[in-house]
Amino acid sequence: MSKPRLPIAILWHQHQPMYRARQDGDPRGSYMLPWVRLHAVRDYYAMAAMVQDYPNVHVTINLVPSLIVQLEDYTDRGATDAWQELALKPTSELTDAERDFIIARFFDASWENEITIHPAYSRLLNIRRARGTFTDEDITDLKVWFNLAWFPTDAHHEPMELVTGETVDISRLVKKAVRFSQDDVKHVLDEQYKIMRAVLPLHRQMMEAGQLEISVTPFYHPILPLVADTDFATIDAPGCSLPERFSHPEDAAAQIQKAVAFYEEKFGRAPRGMWPSEGSVGQHVAGLFADAGLSWVATDQGVLARSGKWGYQVEDPEVLAQPYRIGEDEREVAAFFRHTKLSDDIGFTMQGYADYDRAADDFLMWVRHGYADTVEDRSERVLSIILDGENAWGSYRNRGTAFLRGIYARLNDDPDLVAVTFSEYLDGNRRRGVKPHPTAGLEAVRPLFCASWIDEMGSADGNDLNIWVGSPQENRAWELLGRVRAHLAASEATPTTHPEAYEAIYRAEGSDWFWWFGDDFVQPTGGELMFDHIFRAHLKDVYRGLGEEPPAELDEPIADDIVIWSAEDPAASVRAGQILRVMAGSAGTVEWTTDDWMNSKKTSLVPAGDVMSNQIGYAAGLTPIPAEASTVRFRVHLDTGDIDEQAVSVAP
Repeated sequence: MSKPRLPIAILWHQHQPMYRARQDGDPRGSYMLPWVRLHAVRDYYAMAAMVQDYPNVHVTINLVPSLIVQLEDYTDRGATDAWQELALKPTSELTDAERDFIIARFFDASWENEITIHPAYSRLLNIRRARGTFTDEDITDLKVWFNLAWFPTDAHHEPMELVTGETVDISRLVKKAVRFSQDDVKHVLDEQYKIMRAVLPLHRQMMEAGQLEISVTPFYHPILPLVADTDFATIDAPGCSLPERFSHPEDAAAQIQKAVAFYEEKFGRAPRGMWPSEGSVGQHVAGLFADAGLSWVATDQGVLARSGKWGYQVEDPEVLAQPYRIGEDEREVAAFFRHTKLSDDIGFTMQGYADYDRAADDFLMWVRHGYADTVEDRSERVLSIILDGENAWGSYRNRGTAFLRGIYARLNDDPDLVAVTFSEYLDGNRRRGVKPHPTAGLEAVRPLFCASWIDEMGSADGNDLNIWVGSPQENRAWELLGRVRAHLAASEATPTTHPEAYEAIYRAEGSDWFWWFGDDFVQPTGGELMFDHIFRAHLKDVYRGLGEEPPAELDEPIADDIVIWSAEDPAASVRAGQILRVMAGSAGTVEWTTDDWMNSKKTSLVPAGDVMSNQIGYAAGLTPIPAEASTVRFRVHLDTGDIDEQAVSVAP
């Protein structure tokens, strides 16, 4: 008699924060960043459509409500983004500042995998690298190529049939390659909208067919344990401290309940499962999931490792590869704990393989040897693989298609593994040989540790919440949020009487603003300034929702004032008090001075990346420039070679 197959539950998390900073009723140009549109074109449709070719593979896709709202703003309510509006503006009418923006930002994609593979796009990048002059014709070509590069690779060569009955066809433009017209710009954007319109219909169809489970996240992607009470935060990095207490468990509950109600409206049924934002959980919020009628949630194995009285030995396959029960008394749900390394291997490692068939073989070999061949009873275990479903693929050749198809093709007929959804594992599926696993029969985990899927670099060992709280900038943001929230409470407004004010505070509670505050992560484009602006714009909208003028303190930036220097775009000047961020393509150090070289300092280049565009590099922040300085001089010492002395003037 053959052994039962080991269930493997894969979840792809699809998320974008609320980029619409202007809520004045005019949707045109109101989105500050283009990532909802571009990731819909490259990832959201393709990631689901690919699974259809492998009927024995069932997966879960997590859709954040704030992402769905933005998709529908584009497709149903006439919204556009600032980048789209620049593309649509005739090149001859662009201002110098607008031309400079296009030259700087319309290469925001993986240079290796999404730009240099197209000779015409690569030519434009070489002009920028050489600091050459862009003609009007070059600018128009750049508009088209930036938007073409985000389409699925197959669509570059042949028409792409969509579930809606529409056909995407950009092959003519790819063949044309150069000397595009403004009509070509409009065509490529129109083709993007076809894909955006098809994203939700495809997910609904696959859910009805039983091949896909759609899970959800609290509405605006907040860090639930922090919104409920920042005093519960796990922060263990040197120099970190708790902010002035922010404690609004009613907001944490509202973010969950709003997500569940929105899901029912869009999909005609209640959601079964939830991936809490960034896998952030804690005992003080565990009961909220059951209160909203959910059956399961998922988080990281690092949370399980620190839970309970003594922690759990998550290195033991028998311990990790099973769901548990979390909550309080009758307020309980099942909880799945993802395998950290296997999940992160897909997100951060496997793209380095020269042969993606070999990568798929190796990945599933690790699953078999580590789990399918090790656990005593496969039918009583489940291995959870959970990761971002949008940002990794620019780092793969061919957008990861070969690797993912390699995984799915092997799982489709695997004698040892069966790909299931999380609800399918709990409910059972006799036809597929999956036993039911009722929540009441699962082992209880109490207390559930308060942490996320991340163990911040530089902190003590163990998963924590350091990414979103603890540093001076992060704490200032929480305290500013707290003052605005207190003003809202004092106004005696309610979600019923002043819904716009409450929506604004919920938007401001999103995780992404806090992610980019502090020095945990560095964007090569200085994009944290934009996230700072959007965060404060949401706070201003609380006051506008109350019919009041926002206070002046909301005009004051939280993030550092940054000027970016790179070899491709060397900054000419910096103001006193600003930080000069030196960007480079490899690790090393920056030696710099504002006086003479006898008093020089050395600053390490640390990894920097924009996860939305797959731009990666290394950055060194030269601390706020003193007022008495006239010039900043620096030398860049890289592992791959040095950059000679550079000089940036200091403006008064």
